[in-house]
Amino acid sequence: MSEVTKIRNKIRDTKGDRVLQAFTCTILVLILILVGYPVLYVVACSFSSSNAIMTGRVFLWPREFTLAGYEFVFQYDRVWEGYRNTLIYTVLGTSIKLFVTTLAAYPLARPKYQGRRLFTTLFLVAMLTGAGLIPTFITRYNLGLYDNIWAIILPGALGISHCFILRTAFKTSVPGELYDAATIDGCSEFQVLWKIALPLIKATLSVILLYTAVGEWNAYFNAMIYLNDETKYPLQLILRTILTAAQTIDTNTLSADQLVQLESGTEQIKYALIIVSTVPVLVLYAIVQKYFKKGVMIGSLKG
Repeated sequence: MSEVTKIRNKIRDTKGDRVLQAFTCTILVLILILVGYPVLYVVACSFSSSNAIMTGRVFLWPREFTLAGYEFVFQYDRVWEGYRNTLIYTVLGTSIKLFVTTLAAYPLARPKYQGRRLFTTLFLVAMLTGAGLIPTFITRYNLGLYDNIWAIILPGALGISHCFILRTAFKTSVPGELYDAATIDGCSEFQVLWKIALPLIKATLSVILLYTAVGEWNAYFNAMIYLNDETKYPLQLILRTILTAAQTIDTNTLSADQLVQLESGTEQIKYALIIVSTVPVLVLYAIVQKYFKKGVMIGSLKG
């Protein structure tokens, strides 16, 4: 055992430290319960029978286990169609946005770039103001960005808030002397960016990739406004259509038993849809979680 370890073992927490640790653990446990219980409840309901859901017998564990909700979801062709569309929008949108945002952030972090103050001001104005829905719709329509995938991908190609985070990351993670050494060795700006700067800020890039991908995966409003062809609908809009379809049925033509069956079946399908649309995001979180803490703190530094 090293001397440092021996010294640390001899140091005992004070009473105040123990009180603070107990208070912190209590708060964290309460937050875990508040966040974890709804997730467990949705999972349990997605595997429970309609009768168990409607009678309120589901708590943390499935009752009358069934896969009927998932069978409906996966046998519905439009769900797979929505998955395909959302995957395309997410991959293309995230890739283009990360590429464009990185190219915009890098010059803003370089003190030798003469136009960085001007573009920083323009980016701030664009971030804090907006033209409104109708002017934006007319502009996109006149540019041909209507009822095609580029209407969803291109308008959000530059993430201004993420641009400022990356600018701060370039400033704090890449020393100026490293830029100078690379320039003396004959590297161009693109070589410096690709071979030196980007590897040093991969934690921040991973967090921004996560934020962007989750945003693209969950987005539905732009698709609802700018897409007319239902075959191009993303998954979230397909799920919204399924959930609202039951509400458009004329309930006056249904008997009491049929009405109860309709409501209970809708509830079961709803929970299954929540799980189906959430799992990919949880998987992405698990992949990039090791970079999350370090990368998310970059934006809190002044610069």
